[in-house]
Amino acid sequence: MSEQSSRRPGPRTWTALAVALVVVAVVAVVVAVSGQQQAPQPAAAPSQGESSTATGTPAPSTSDSVAAPAEPAVPASDEQVAQPVSVSIPSIEVSSDLLRLGLNDDGTVEVPPLGPDDQAGWYERGPAPGATGPAVLLGHVDSAEHGPGVFFDLGALQPGDEVEVARADGTVAVFAVDRVERHPKDDFPTIAAYGNTPDAQLRLITCGGDFDSSARSYEDNVIAFATLVRTEPA
Repeated sequence: MSEQSSRRPGPRTWTALAVALVVVAVVAVVVAVSGQQQAPQPAAAPSQGESSTATGTPAPSTSDSVAAPAEPAVPASDEQVAQPVSVSIPSIEVSSDLLRLGLNDDGTVEVPPLGPDDQAGWYERGPAPGATGPAVLLGHVDSAEHGPGVFFDLGALQPGDEVEVARADGTVAVFAVDRVERHPKDDFPTIAAYGNTPDAQLRLITCGGDFDSSARSYEDNVIAFATLVRTEPA
């Protein structure tokens, strides 16, 4: 037998190598799929001690529910601010028309419908973006059928990132992100999110945290807090 033939791998070696390659391939696929499905998550915020139920508002009951103010805020009567039509967040490549959202029968805020053309929505019972107070935009993080949602990367926002809200009068309200927080749905920071503010602010809300497969529900909400920094023509 030649030296070359004596070094040729035997059947057992080839079998072991094939099994190893299959394992590597499976691990790679799992990592890739996990990477695609796991949205960026900010650190969990300390307990607020002011869950949605403490304000008289029902706690969210599904993966897409968001607590609403006990008494929905409205824009000041002397302010004339045009309604929003779209939102753009360059740092996370978000661009979406804005739907109009109200309240569900259980007192939670409506969320946009799930679909392949996922869009964000504006909670129209609150201030319009650019008016005094906290304007609220909501969007999905993902869905089993359609994959990543419009606010999939919301948790990756950093302080100083800009959010541009185009309005019906041709102006754009530009907000700068102050912070991004993650809260359990049963400890939603109602006052921080919806409480009156002396200036124009913005809240962007989606789901986050761990996914409870048995309840088919995310356990947390991710909230980006932002403040108006300027208004400019479209």
